Amino acid sequence: MRRIMFTYFTSDPSSRALCSPMLLSTFSHFSLFHMAANMYVLWSFSTSIVSLLGCEQFIAMYLSAGVISTFVSYVAKMATGRFEPSLGASGAIMTVLAAVCTKMPEAKLAIIFLPMFTFTAGSALKAIVAFDTVGLALGWRLFDHAAHLGGALFGMWYVTYGHELIWKNREPLVKAWHEMRTKNPGKGGGGGT
Repeated sequence: MRRIMFTYFTSDPSSRALCSPMLLSTFSHFSLFHMAANMYVLWSFSTSIVSLLGCEQFIAMYLSAGVISTFVSYVAKMATGRFEPSLGASGAIMTVLAAVCTKMPEAKLAIIFLPMFTFTAGSALKAIVAFDTVGLALGWRLFDHAAHLGGALFGMWYVTYGHELIWKNREPLVKAWHEMRTKNPGKGGGGGT
């Protein structure tokens, strides 16, 4: 299992499997703490993002965010020559966090262990983007700062422009997909109705 996990569930631009790990690596974590931290942040912001986008659009954005944040990580790794594998949902979760903070910049947030200190969502987003930008520029290896930045930028872009450009204009693509499936009922998982 270790070999399969390393090949398909960790992202590394020097791997022989480049595409599937871009998505699958968002579902694997280094440790129980790593997974718990990511899932806590996702749980904290999931109600807001599902209320904003709806369930289907949230899933589409989240899966796209996993691929996009991993791609940004690949580009940064190629540019710096650091071919270290990475994994985790934090790039996609940064998309969720950034989307919520962009749509609700005046919302009050607090850190779980320091609930007496509150700050606005807009300020939190600025601090996170600044931290990951500095981390990327200085070569810190604490997190995959490129994936975090890619996810955050995608989240800000998606709730500002992507919904209008992509989600509201998906009808021709969905129609073409259904037409393709009904013309080839033996391929792609079944016929049409």
